[in-house]
Amino acid sequence: MKIRKVFILLALLISFVNYAAAQATPRLSEQLADTAMNRIWTDDGNPAGIPRKWTYDQGVILKGIEALWYATGDVKYYNHIKTGMDFWLDKDGNIKGYSIDEYNIDHITPGRAMLTLYRVPGDAKYKKAVDTLHSQLKTHPRTKEGGFWHKKIYPNQMWLDGLYMGEPFYTEYSAVFGEDNYNDIANQFVWMENHARDAKTGLLYHGWDESREQKWANKETGLSPHVWGRAMGWYAMALVDTLDTFPKNHPRRSEIVAILNREAAAIEKYQDKDGLWWDIVDLPNKAKNYHESSAAAMFVYALAKGVRQGNLPDKYLKVAEKGWAGIKREFIETTPDGKINWKGTVSVSGLGGNPYRDGSYDYI
Repeated sequence: MKIRKVFILLALLISFVNYAAAQATPRLSEQLADTAMNRIWTDDGNPAGIPRKWTYDQGVILKGIEALWYATGDVKYYNHIKTGMDFWLDKDGNIKGYSIDEYNIDHITPGRAMLTLYRVPGDAKYKKAVDTLHSQLKTHPRTKEGGFWHKKIYPNQMWLDGLYMGEPFYTEYSAVFGEDNYNDIANQFVWMENHARDAKTGLLYHGWDESREQKWANKETGLSPHVWGRAMGWYAMALVDTLDTFPKNHPRRSEIVAILNREAAAIEKYQDKDGLWWDIVDLPNKAKNYHESSAAAMFVYALAKGVRQGNLPDKYLKVAEKGWAGIKREFIETTPDGKINWKGTVSVSGLGGNPYRDGSYDYI
């Protein structure tokens, strides 16, 4: 199991230290942002902070930068968001490097930054961009009951990550432009939990194959073999971010809140004594398993935000605080040049593809 340093998690921590300001000084959040904003992603001349292609990574990072902009009022953070998104747009709002025909739900995520930009200056090019991404969701392939496929190249499959990639954007778009898509949004969470959640532990498996045709899929349940921490983290973040703009008076809101509370209970149950979580959540201390930093960041973010929103009981803030202490102790480091860096993150634990990823313990 390879571990590598990634900067996407810095964005999550930027968000956390601003949602739970008592747990860290603004200086730490600014240092985290500085690392993320000045990362050189490519060797082909893209400016700092710009990845090689249109990708969900940038969308996640920019939500963290946005949280810091709200917390500080410093315009440099807004300007970074604008620079990052303008790089991909022509004057008419067409997205460079994006193809709706791929039907990749990961590609929806940067649209949240586009929505922020549209809501600030109201520039028509941002409206064109978010309309394009919204049109993908309108025609995106679905399971028989209506769940979004993770990607066209992964037919009949729902993954926990896909809920984060699609639903917060879908919800905010609906709120901004007055579309009632809320039953569809709630259903995505309900169907994912119905298929992925283990009733005994409360944990959720990473992926579900409706067809049962994938080599990684259990032939009876369609589920992938293991409970992967980061996948549960994506789902937890999807819940709290969706609840930001899901109407408070909508009858389906309570279902999303209930799902969040069930996942929070499982997250608390499987927190290690040092405040962290294992890469394979329910196999602590097994050979080659390890405390994994992206899951910890996501869990801490979701629990702290859920409490702040009033959607989780206050007791979960203690879980988040314990996790945050573990993160600072084990995963955050200062480089020789004084930068804040991040370590301890699983490289990837996808399913299928080429070369084929079977979701086995040895692979993950």
